[in-house]
Amino acid sequence: MSVVLKMGVTSLERDPPTAPPTGERRWQPTDIVLDCFLVTEDRHRGAFASSGDRERALLVLKQVPVLDDGSLEGITDFQASTETKHDSPVIFEASVDLVQIPQAEALLHADCSGKAVSCEISQYFLQARQEATFEKAHWFISNVQVSRGGPSVSMVMKTLRDAEAGAVWHPTLNLPLSPQGTVKTEVEFQVTSETQTLNHLLGSSVSLHCSFSMAPGLDLTAVEWRLQHQGSGQLIYSWKTGQGLAKRKGATLEPEELLMAGNASLTLPNLTLKDEGNYICQVSTSLYQAQQITPLNVLAPPKVQLNLANKDPLPSLVCSIAGYYPLDVAVTWIREELGGIPAQVSGASFSSLRQSMMGTYSISSTVMAEPGPTGATYICQVAHVSLEEPLTVSMRVLPITEQSGAFGVIFASIMFLSMLLFLGIHRQQASSPRSTKTMRHSG
Repeated sequence: MSVVLKMGVTSLERDPPTAPPTGERRWQPTDIVLDCFLVTEDRHRGAFASSGDRERALLVLKQVPVLDDGSLEGITDFQASTETKHDSPVIFEASVDLVQIPQAEALLHADCSGKAVSCEISQYFLQARQEATFEKAHWFISNVQVSRGGPSVSMVMKTLRDAEAGAVWHPTLNLPLSPQGTVKTEVEFQVTSETQTLNHLLGSSVSLHCSFSMAPGLDLTAVEWRLQHQGSGQLIYSWKTGQGLAKRKGATLEPEELLMAGNASLTLPNLTLKDEGNYICQVSTSLYQAQQITPLNVLAPPKVQLNLANKDPLPSLVCSIAGYYPLDVAVTWIREELGGIPAQVSGASFSSLRQSMMGTYSISSTVMAEPGPTGATYICQVAHVSLEEPLTVSMRVLPITEQSGAFGVIFASIMFLSMLLFLGIHRQQASSPRSTKTMRHSG
């Protein structure tokens, strides 16, 4: 017997969140207009379409509560043009009275922030047994993404009305249009991810964001987190009928947050390289299903050491780069004389690439140093995606004459100590027989 749980907060009454104590900002209902593409001939459930014909469309989210920071002054409600042209876009007017749109500000202000918004709308198909109970209804799913790390939102929209007498029908969708020439819908379900890509260090913990909101009367039935990487997929966490099951050790999802706040975020501790890939958050209700995809990159910063390998005939410097991931790393050698201008060194050689049991990489780079008459400083600079700025290590290489002079002093000191040791041993051997004879005589 299957069990479904009904949510409280997501089946919300449209009371906006409490305004900040300062009272300087207030919630203002605002129309959000997005340029979209309508994808036809593509049966599609919650991801961007990969095929099918596309035509221009507008998505108008009606009267979305947006926190006013003073920039909303002068913004007027959307009004559809009364003049219809052959190339006019399809206009979807979507009421959001039944759900929350938590990323409304990001959608509204994307252009001002220098970000682009991608939007695709396609038909959404219920399962056959569900479709039979809604013969006169039609559904669409809109997938909206804000570039440069912005949020991603998938919204399931249901058409609102039957055909009115004398209504104009859309030639492609075969749907009646409103007197304003728009397709009237309401959003009944949405799934949101706050960011499109995450970068976290090896061994750290990560929270993969996923939230949802649904209309009253819908029931939450399942949440699944899956990992896809290099052509293979696996289940990470599953929540069904009130029971959570972690397939990855330590993976957690908070049941109270899930049921009361529509928060389906997943936490993964102690990241390994096997955790890297695309994470799919799929939320299922009694009627709809939608998903969000969040790529996770696991990074390991390199450890860098610089050593002097040999002195003759010319000094050889070895820069060791160990324990980094992913593979690409840039190594730059720089030579600098006292009072001179730093210059990049060419002709460096590289060892073969090594990979540890953990999956991290190591490599070394070698250059022949030319200290010149006054000596020179050699710098090994390593750049990697895990570093905010390149790592640098340096070593001062002395001129050959100074190195030889230092070696001569050391050699002379060693010879002097050896001579003293030899004389001491010879003197001890010379005195030993006399001592023995005296002892024998006294006996």
